[in-house]
Amino acid sequence: MGSLRLTLCSAALAVTVLTPAAHAADGGSVTVTPSSPAPGADVALRVSGCAVKSATAASAAFVTDARLTGSGGTLAGETRVRTTIKAGSYDVRISCADTRVNGKIIVRPGSAQPSGQAAPPAHASPSAHTSPVAPVPAGGGGTAHLSAVDDARAAGPGTAQGVTGLILAGVAAVAVALLGSRRSRRTG
Repeated sequence: MGSLRLTLCSAALAVTVLTPAAHAADGGSVTVTPSSPAPGADVALRVSGCAVKSATAASAAFVTDARLTGSGGTLAGETRVRTTIKAGSYDVRISCADTRVNGKIIVRPGSAQPSGQAAPPAHASPSAHTSPVAPVPAGGGGTAHLSAVDDARAAGPGTAQGVTGLILAGVAAVAVALLGSRRSRRTG
């Protein structure tokens, strides 16, 4: 019975040590430039507190999630504010490794003019959209999709797969211990 207890304690210890934390406490900061953009404006994001080389910034105010890159705990990237968004405060969530950085973007009323273009005359009819409404799948013959698949493979298994593997390993260890104790009873 001592080997069963040792096996169970070892399995419990392995699960405890190897199970990663789902998310660390919020840390870092988010800087948006310009600080109060208008709908349709391009914005630059700067994030501190991420110990990885890339992350993603998501917000309901953005046309698409911003890909942030950098090093030394500081990441930067660009995106565009939706042209159809209403003025107000919107959350910005940055996911980087096991850290989550949160910030806000305050969209002011009005509309931004694309750089280098004059405002349309007052009598002009409104255009459909000055910025994309959704991401466009781009790349030479699907290379963008292949790149995304390669990035996903490089990231490795997630927390759910790790926990599932540890549970299965624990069950296997218990089964081996039970079979070993049965064999020792038969021979003794």
